[in-house]
Amino acid sequence: MVDKSFLYPFLGVMFLLLGGAEVYGVRRFWRGKMFQQDAPSRSERFHAQAAVPDLWFEQQLDHNDPTNAATWQQRYYVNEQYFNASDPNAPVFLMIGGEGEATARWMHEGAWIRYAEKHGALCFQLEHRFYGKSRPTEDLSTSSLAYLTSEQALADLAYFIVAMNDKYQLEPHRHRWIAFGGSYPGSLAAWLREKYPSLVHGAISSSGPLLAKIDFVEYYDTVTRSLERYSADCVRAVRSAFQQVETLLKHMIGQRTLNEKFQLCDPVERSIENPLDIANLFEAIASNFAGVVQYNKDNSPHATVTIDEVCDVMVNQTIGAPVSRLAEVNRILLKQSNTTCLDFVYDKSIEEMRNTSWGSSQASGARQWTYQTCNEFGFYQTSNNASSVFGDRFPVEFFVRQCVDVYGARFGAESLARAVYRTNTNYGALDPATTNVLYVHGNIDPWHRLGLTESNDIHMPTILIDGTAHCANMYEPKDSDPPQLKQARLEIDTFITNLLAM
Repeated sequence: MVDKSFLYPFLGVMFLLLGGAEVYGVRRFWRGKMFQQDAPSRSERFHAQAAVPDLWFEQQLDHNDPTNAATWQQRYYVNEQYFNASDPNAPVFLMIGGEGEATARWMHEGAWIRYAEKHGALCFQLEHRFYGKSRPTEDLSTSSLAYLTSEQALADLAYFIVAMNDKYQLEPHRHRWIAFGGSYPGSLAAWLREKYPSLVHGAISSSGPLLAKIDFVEYYDTVTRSLERYSADCVRAVRSAFQQVETLLKHMIGQRTLNEKFQLCDPVERSIENPLDIANLFEAIASNFAGVVQYNKDNSPHATVTIDEVCDVMVNQTIGAPVSRLAEVNRILLKQSNTTCLDFVYDKSIEEMRNTSWGSSQASGARQWTYQTCNEFGFYQTSNNASSVFGDRFPVEFFVRQCVDVYGARFGAESLARAVYRTNTNYGALDPATTNVLYVHGNIDPWHRLGLTESNDIHMPTILIDGTAHCANMYEPKDSDPPQLKQARLEIDTFITNLLAM
């Protein structure tokens, strides 16, 4: 499971798989995603588990063209530990991979493994095409990425299920498959049940955005609301800090102050006449708060800095003016990601994103996922109102421009509008034709604004967990989890029990 998320604050600094060494200018959280291997917990106690080998499935390149016989090798994992092959009704659980490399640790950890242990399930995880080691084409050129769509990914899952039924001699109507996914894979889990109900008996869709939307202005509105749960003073300080950044940009001394305070990779005075650079700068600073809010207090490797901590900084007047506190938040997050400076130069990031090699830093997911947003979903996390907390420097046009600059002129505003319309028509947006799907969200998570959080249909119930963030219910349970999260996991298990009793 990769953190839903979906998307991202900007091409400013591309995400790499970070090791212990410091990285120059690489941003940890980008467009609502962290393009690194996700893990089911921050605990070290599961690391001693037996290694889970990479397994490979021969997959069709193009499910839409039967005359195309090309195939490729798709990676998957399996855990047979809890599976009772002698039970004619033993279920099968499928963890759906998403917009990053699959992680073997999910085969021993996470709430889904606790459910598998209880219900005696056979567990699979299938890596998403074009991510991790599942590489259908020789490069990431735009022509190659034409094979990267949610529809192709769903067909991959369907073909995989049919093949595993055959390999393990599973009877489809007795050994029932239940799909799990979080963030974009949460959407896929619901859509898989919608499109292939004969293969998948049910699904748990966690933090999955169902509504494709170009201008996702609600994202930063939710970030603001989540900060306000800490205190109104925190939000006022953030607003004031962004206004002070605007003021400092108006003169040379202020510009040089920003260079030093925010540890900028390039002098901002060189970019004053370039609105794309300035937009990128504001979006990068805003994304510091977005990343903290999205993973706030999850039992996730991402959740190392909390809303409480950044708001403690923002209301601490001993640090100095609000802009100095904003710079301190930026310093903390740069240090957390072992990054030496904050990159914001637009042309530099566009050049990096145009790299089509599997060996590039962008191949960890940034180039692929950005293509999916330009070709199917939008999801652009904008701030386009001067009166809003984060200002008006990164409107939707800023993100659409990136589609054109990275993938070509045909990926412009009109194409994107058609793409989003097609996606919503294809899957039903917030009125999906699903049954046996449980939709789970946390109301701290900005992504819940594009998900299904209310339903009167008993066949697609919802759970909205107060005070939790992105995919919180999926991570390995711990004693310190809030009561409402523990209760949500109990309700999920009850839903699974009822599905299997049908």
